[in-house]
Amino acid sequence: MRAFRAAARRSVAGVPGSEESKEPKARLFVALDLPDEVRTGIGSWQSKALDDPALRPMRAEALHITLCFLAHRAEREIPKIEAVIRALGPRPVELRFEPEPLAVPKGRPRLYTLSASSDDAVALQAELAEALAAERLYEPEERRFWPHVTVARVRSERLAPERGQRRGKARPKRVRKPPAPLPKALSQPFKAVRFGLYRSNLKPQGAEYVALSGVDLPSP
Repeated sequence: MRAFRAAARRSVAGVPGSEESKEPKARLFVALDLPDEVRTGIGSWQSKALDDPALRPMRAEALHITLCFLAHRAEREIPKIEAVIRALGPRPVELRFEPEPLAVPKGRPRLYTLSASSDDAVALQAELAEALAAERLYEPEERRFWPHVTVARVRSERLAPERGQRRGKARPKRVRKPPAPLPKALSQPFKAVRFGLYRSNLKPQGAEYVALSGVDLPSP
């Protein structure tokens, strides 16, 4: 009877109405922070290079390089995630942006990014992913890690509804004037200043990122 009750409790966990499903959750990710001068430089470039009306520039304070997107996790797991991050410890992480912004996807882009070359970031991400996965806090992705910063999203437009439907499907607008290349100053190597845990709060005007904790990195 005791085994039967235990099995019944396990079968209920995670389904709507169960205690586990009522747990407070947070949308979390771990990211590298850019130096203020790099963020400011990107912001200045955005004001000139992203003048197509279909583009919505990302705010300078929201610019970051995501290392691991954890999706929705129970809030009680946040201290464990922070402990994993602290255990990795500080180390220098050098990066360099490629001069040409990249459209994602190429055909009808939803966003534009700056790709970053960095063996340091790749090594840190691999170590972080392994440590989080060992604690069952992260499901590693099959695709290869790609260090990048999202600098603009493409606004949506809605197609005419098909017969029998009330609303048409949404799709990204057509970008007539893609972003211009980066200036040489932003293509020079630089060091990340911090990596840490962020909470992402989704809002109609865009996601709001709240820093929860982190590790300061060595910088010049």
